[in-house]
Amino acid sequence: MPLHPQAALAIQRAGDLPTNLSPTQLRVAYETQRLTLLPEKPAMAVTFQLSIPSDYGPIPARFYRATKGKGPCPLLVYFHGGGFMLGSLALYDTTCRRLAANGDCAVLSVDYRMAPETQFPGAVLDAYAATRWASDNAQMLNIDPGKIAVGGDSAGGNLAAVVAQMALDSKEYKVALQILIYPMTDQSRAYPSYERNASGYMLTTAALYWFMDNYIPDHEDRKDPRASPMLRPSLEGLPPALVISAEFDPLVDENEAYAKRLREAGVPTDYVCFPGMIHPFFTLGGVVEDTAKAEKLCGDAMRKLA
Repeated sequence: MPLHPQAALAIQRAGDLPTNLSPTQLRVAYETQRLTLLPEKPAMAVTFQLSIPSDYGPIPARFYRATKGKGPCPLLVYFHGGGFMLGSLALYDTTCRRLAANGDCAVLSVDYRMAPETQFPGAVLDAYAATRWASDNAQMLNIDPGKIAVGGDSAGGNLAAVVAQMALDSKEYKVALQILIYPMTDQSRAYPSYERNASGYMLTTAALYWFMDNYIPDHEDRKDPRASPMLRPSLEGLPPALVISAEFDPLVDENEAYAKRLREAGVPTDYVCFPGMIHPFFTLGGVVEDTAKAEKLCGDAMRKLA
């Protein structure tokens, strides 16, 4: 189908980010742009900031719980998008609140180290350590350690997929579900949608390559499954997955390919491609109605864990 009118409006309202900015300046410009496109922010029964200890230094995080006074509930450990370079706890505050409300669950939003200051595998190590900490501290968080999901959008979807694989191998904790929202799954090669959706849809293929160059400049490292979860030889035994994609996204072909590989490996997988939508639509709910539909899919998946 053609580009959805609401997606076109979001593109128009967002405008272009300034070029030739430092990483710090770019992050400020990016957040200023995206904050104007967010939907309504729901109230939470519980929310607090915390610092997660790790071997790599403290990891800032924010905890949300939709309802108070209940017993242990499922937890979604969420990793924000932004090409491994952009995004923050503050920018994703609305998204995480809405995920907690839709899923009647807890959400732990993780502020992993970003490129170019910290390159691969820094973000991976933080994501894994934060999820392990949540499992180890389930009683304190009042969550069920057997019902921990990992999720994220774009770069965060990459981290969620990688953490699910690493947890399967390490057996240090259990991941019960993976929610992958237009994830980067293969940084080692280009897919046809890189050309088909190269420009005009907010995330450009040129920007995608720029993010990769800053996060993982060594092309050999891009073949590591911790960078490209698609390249893991076997996906058998991974937790059930919800994979959400957008028709006008450079990543849509690899999203579909990863969902297909999961299914072929016997992993229960729901794959939903939103027609007419663009890469960042999950965080554009102030303009795009499909954001709420995607949030409901995530919420329904979390409620099944309860």
